[in-house]
Formats: sequence, structure tokens, C-alpha cells
Amino acid sequence: MRTLARIAEQTMPTTNTRFRHAAALLGALTAITLSHAADTETSPAKNAASTDYVAGQQAVEAKQWKAAVDALTRATLQDPKNADAWNMLGYASRWAGDYKAAFAAYERALALDPHHRGAHSYRGVAYVRTNDLAKARAELATLDGLCGKDCEEYKLLARAIAEYKPQ
Repeated sequence: MRTLARIAEQTMPTTNTRFRHAAALLGALTAITLSHAADTETSPAKNAASTDYVAGQQAVEAKQWKAAVDALTRATLQDPKNADAWNMLGYASRWAGDYKAAFAAYERALALDPHHRGAHSYRGVAYVRTNDLAKARAELATLDGLCGKDCEEYKLLARAIAEYKPQ
């Protein structure tokens, strides 16, 4: 009959080996996740360092939609993994009346950062403007899950839906 101590001695190497394998796998997955996150990371500092992104933001603030689209297009060409630049390109394109380009830019922003609240909000507003309330409400539900009903992006889209008048 085996004693508990003998069973522990015999299973310990297996447990240690499993633990080492699990730790190695976790480390590899973490490294992959972090390297992917670094590839798609955007930040206010990174955006401020891009002259085209800054020019695009300034054109948006001045409601110069063509200039904004041009500058933000350059920003996305220089940094194709910048979700903020793609989101702002979508915003400027929407205001310029090019919904096809706007939806494509929002799609790209969300492919890079599926949790990008601005892209969900602005894409939802674009859905409202193109009379697709079902998709707009789906974006609103996504925002509720991401940041709740008190975040600015949720409030912006909720207001657009509430003010909707069929065109």
C-alpha cells in the first residue's frame, strides 16, 4: 500500500512539470498580447507628435472637413495602426458627407481597437444619419457595456438616437 508521502513524491515532478508548462504558456500568451497591444496602441502623446493628426484635429475644430480628411488620411498612411486617427478620419468623412469612407474608417479603427469608445459612438451616429436605428442601438448597447450610461460617448449617441427624425 502506498503511503501519502510516496504518492506526493511520485506526483510532484508531474505537478511541477505541468506548472512549468502552464507558466511558459502563460508567459508566451502574455508576450503575444503585449506585443499586439503595443502595435495598436494610441495615446494623446503619440497623436500630438503627429503633425498630420494635429492638423486634422485643428481642421475638425474649424469645421474644414476636406482639410481634415486630407490631413487625417496622411496621418493614417504614416501610422496605419493608429485607431484614433482612423476614428477621426471617419468623423471628418461623415461630416464631409462621405458615409462610405466614414464607415470604412470606423471599421478600421475598431479592427485595431475593438473597445474604442469614440469609434463606436461616431459609427452609431453615422448609422442614425443613414436611418439605420437598429445598428445605432447596437452601438449604444456596446457602449453601455464598455463604459456605462454616464460616459460622454454613450450620452452623445443616446442623444442622436433620441433626436432622430427620419430623412
